[in-house]
Formats: sequence, structure tokens, C-alpha cells
Amino acid sequence: MKFYDFRNLMINDANQALMPLKPSRQNMLSEGDTAPDFTAIIQDGTSFNLQTALKKSGVILYFYPKDSTPGCTTQACDFRDAKDTFDSAGWRVIGVSRDSEASHQRFIDAQSLNFDLIVDNDTSLHELYGAWGEKTNYGKTYMGAIRSTFVISQDGTILWTGRNVRAKGHVERVLKELDLE
Repeated sequence: MKFYDFRNLMINDANQALMPLKPSRQNMLSEGDTAPDFTAIIQDGTSFNLQTALKKSGVILYFYPKDSTPGCTTQACDFRDAKDTFDSAGWRVIGVSRDSEASHQRFIDAQSLNFDLIVDNDTSLHELYGAWGEKTNYGKTYMGAIRSTFVISQDGTILWTGRNVRAKGHVERVLKELDLE
């Protein structure tokens, strides 16, 4: 008998101890899939619900490693600078990282960001979207955020995904994918 705890991505059966599941290509979200619904806290402590947001606009959900780091700042500022273009085409940008509400608010204030940031300190949202996994840096392997973006239409369908994206030039690519450049 098996059970799956998707919050912690653990598996258990009679022959196996609890162990983390590694994300695989088979269970990663792709274009055409229905985006998993979720409710999460944003920087001001209020709730964000994907299905509620999709009633008003499409959502560009992007996952990034850490507030106020060089690459993440570049990516966030590029989204900030393109926000009017996204807004006028009916898209809402929202970022996700493991950082706290206070860290998100400092990041927003320091960079004049004009979109919300989701707090995912337990990585459950990262895991739900396949944006958490093994990374290697300078020969060391560890678990971390995989810089990823999901463009979700108002009907909840994933129109485009980008995984392991580079921060610089990423927003330009999203604009191009949406024919907004």
C-alpha cells in the first residue's frame, strides 16, 4: 500500500522507508496541462488564490531563488519594467520564492516592484509546480529553487513553461512567447 504526501513529496510503502521524491520529467507540468490551483500568502500577509486571480486575468507565475540577489533582482526589475505591457494584454505577474513576507516587502520597496510576491517558505508551491529540485553548483549538489515560469491562461491552461531559465533576457523571451514585443 502506497501513500503520497505531496506537501513534502514523500513516498512510503511496505518495502521502502520515507524518502524524498525527485521530480521527474513525467510529473512535470507542461504546456496544455491544467495549472494546479493554490492559495498562498503574499508580502502583505493577504491571501492569493490562483482561480480567483484567473477570473480577472491570465497569470505569469515565476519562481526565483532569493530576494535581493543579483540575478533575481535583474529578473524582477525586468518584470517590473514590462508590467504595463503585460497588464494591457491581460496578464498579471506574480513572483514566488521561499523568502518571508518581510524580505519580500523589503525587496519590493528597494526595487520599486509593482507586482506581488508569494511566500513559499515550506516549498510546497515550488514542489507542486516542479520548481524545486536538485541543483549543482561548484561541484556540490543540493536542493533548491529552479528558476521557472508558467504562463497560465484565464481558463487555467498552462500556455508556456520555462525551466532553468537565465534571469537576464528571460522577460524578453516571455514577451516574445506571448507576441507582446
